Amino acid sequence: MATTHRRRPELAAFLRSRRARVTPADVGMPPGFRRRTPGLRREEVAQLSGVGVTWYTWLEQGRPINASAQVLDAVARTLRLDPPEREHLYHLAEVPYTSAPEALVQRVGPEIQGIIDALDPRPAVVYNSRYDILAANPVYRDLFLTEPMPADRPANVLWKLFTVPEDDCPLMSRETELPVMVATLRASYGVHAGEPVWEDFIRRLSTASPLFARLWESGDVAEPGRRVKVFRHADVGLLRMTSVSLSVNGMPECRIVVYAPDDEETAQRTALLRERRETLWPPSAESWA
Repeated sequence: MATTHRRRPELAAFLRSRRARVTPADVGMPPGFRRRTPGLRREEVAQLSGVGVTWYTWLEQGRPINASAQVLDAVARTLRLDPPEREHLYHLAEVPYTSAPEALVQRVGPEIQGIIDALDPRPAVVYNSRYDILAANPVYRDLFLTEPMPADRPANVLWKLFTVPEDDCPLMSRETELPVMVATLRASYGVHAGEPVWEDFIRRLSTASPLFARLWESGDVAEPGRRVKVFRHADVGLLRMTSVSLSVNGMPECRIVVYAPDDEETAQRTALLRERRETLWPPSAESWA
């Protein structure tokens, strides 16, 4: 109750400040005369959002009324809220937040690419919540991706791991590691259930891999975290590595995953990967972004 009591005044102040910065011209309305507010009037926000004037007034006054996600989205569009502001609105209104449909980041900037390249010889990658590969350094690409992915979809590590023959899979202990990855995917799917891109991805991978389909149907859920994994490479042998996930500011639902050698032998073998990568992968990483 104390939290609710504090959030409502914050919600009222936030809505008033966002309303004040949107002019009638911004939303295609005539300026009118005797306008006493620098931005839109409450009744104009209500009209443009398709909600009742009284209901919106009560919302902006911080009264204890219930708001649906659909209504908050309409208000957010009218007030031209960016994604962080939209999320803030949801939290203040005490409505479970979901990211905008189809809003997964699909590209990273050169500064992030530079960071993961600098981690060489440690494999490093940027995933979104669907395990699409947004960026990777050459060591990661050499370890996981022995051939380019189809051009009609982003590179995706789950697709790689589940659709290659087991003998060609770089990840050892598939029976324990793959279920964790699928459970992590399902935790993210809860936010995106029903979105065409996600549903198509799940459908295609389930068709291509009976193992994925079986694990998906289990309904297990997990969060990304630190794990020790063993990989095999045809040229350097087994690599025992600890995976560490790092969040990225400004990139919701994305994380940098770095694989650190778990023993000295793995460190030496990982360094050897640099000696052969230039013949397999071009130096530019644009095709993996």
